[in-house]
Amino acid sequence: MSQPATHSEHPDHIDAAVLKIAGVVVLGAIMSILDITVVNVALPTFQDEFGSPDNPVTYSHVAWTVTAYTLALATVIPLTGWAADRFGTKRLYMTAIFLFTAGSALCATASSIDMLIAFRVLQGLGGGMLMPLGMTIMTRAAGPHRMGRLMAILGVPMLLGPILGPILGGWLIQVASWHWIFLINVPLGAFALIYAWFALAKDSPERSESLDVVGVLLMSPGLALFLFGVSSLPAENGDFTAPRVWVSMLAGVLLMAAFVWHSFRPEHPLLDLRLFRNRNLTVSIITMFLFAAAFFGGLLLVPTYFQQVRGESTLQAGLLVAPQGLGAMVTMPIAGRLVDKVPVGRIVPVGLILIVIGMFGLTQLTATTPYPQIIAMLVVMGFGMGATMMPLFTSALKTLSRPQVARGSTLLNITQQIASSCGVATMSVILTNQLNDSPIIPGTQNVPGLGEGLRETQAAILSNTQPASLAPLHIDPAAIASGLVDAAAAFAHTFWVAWVLVALTLIPALMLPRKREKTPLVDKGAPPAVVD
Repeated sequence: MSQPATHSEHPDHIDAAVLKIAGVVVLGAIMSILDITVVNVALPTFQDEFGSPDNPVTYSHVAWTVTAYTLALATVIPLTGWAADRFGTKRLYMTAIFLFTAGSALCATASSIDMLIAFRVLQGLGGGMLMPLGMTIMTRAAGPHRMGRLMAILGVPMLLGPILGPILGGWLIQVASWHWIFLINVPLGAFALIYAWFALAKDSPERSESLDVVGVLLMSPGLALFLFGVSSLPAENGDFTAPRVWVSMLAGVLLMAAFVWHSFRPEHPLLDLRLFRNRNLTVSIITMFLFAAAFFGGLLLVPTYFQQVRGESTLQAGLLVAPQGLGAMVTMPIAGRLVDKVPVGRIVPVGLILIVIGMFGLTQLTATTPYPQIIAMLVVMGFGMGATMMPLFTSALKTLSRPQVARGSTLLNITQQIASSCGVATMSVILTNQLNDSPIIPGTQNVPGLGEGLRETQAAILSNTQPASLAPLHIDPAAIASGLVDAAAAFAHTFWVAWVLVALTLIPALMLPRKREKTPLVDKGAPPAVVD
């Protein structure tokens, strides 16, 4: 790789050369992030397409289309730094785009929910490399003294994802089919490959550090087993003593504990946990974990509420969720400019307080909550998200020396993805358990194919999503009305859990730097600055 650039090689403004490279990075990040929010709005559709009244697919099961994707992202992120040195950033970035595009095409061919989940893993293996590679490419191109403005550029996908994802996903499902939420990535991926070939500099890979194979074998299975145990709770009626639950969770915890112990032994570990000696990085990562688990876990539920409780189409649900992204669009550029001048400890808590206010509104959801009230809460949450995410990334990376930036960005990205996976799995399990607490409708116990019978919440949701399949059962309208009340209460209860997590996030956020941080020298041997 080329020698580190000096400060004089990087002008103070974001010049055309950086913008050209930023276009490649942003396009790749948009593909990766957009696919998370596109699928969010499709979860009820997956329940309808791959399940039926006599063989339903639980919400926590279809939520694995999101969890498996983010888990694959988390698995591959730590390998990205090693692979970038070994093969070169351009070559690896193009490989990641190809894997993501191929995985998208395969997802469109899935004939069962389990097949779709498997293909989402392949898609995530490609998507997981796009964001950390993009951050590394951009940091090298722009230099650390422009980090705030750089993060504002990288924040564009964070803005477009929540806005365009639900709308695009809802529109494609409504006018075509769910297959097109994946097929749309094929032409985008082809364009991104051509763009990257011409825009990125020629690779000059160097001898890479040895790969921490033991770390890979401990962390990835450990995380997967733990989340599998959590997601198995609905199938076991919330019974933690079921072997499928506690054995998986215990094995996962033991493997992850072994990974932490192992990480301090090799010279070049899979994740450099020694970076936690930097107080600023540590506080930022703790804040990021709690924030991502609560925010992204809760975000998953909003379009599902609109479809299953309010009977909206996928497109209408996407349009109703979009204001949250519009709120982020207002505050994220402002936060990007402020973070170069104002300590993040004075920015992030404000963003979190806005999310706390907005999410409190969602804890009050009923089956008849006025839409303007819900939209107002989503906009406030968007304001908070825009003032939280990128400043956290900036705070963590700003006090690292140049050689530490890639390892620090790896820790940040994997923290976000693991937290998102945990949040999605946890919130979907809580929601499924809440929905299953609804009483069984008398007389449905004897209907062939319905097992123990049809719950009021199931009937209410089917009345909004598959009315034709419910019609032959002649369900009492009063039971459906009662089920809608219970279903809305289940969503509200789950949002209470997310709200508590966001409120707890304020504790580490108040420990973020409240004084001006020093940017370390970009010289290769420069130590990280000490933050007061």
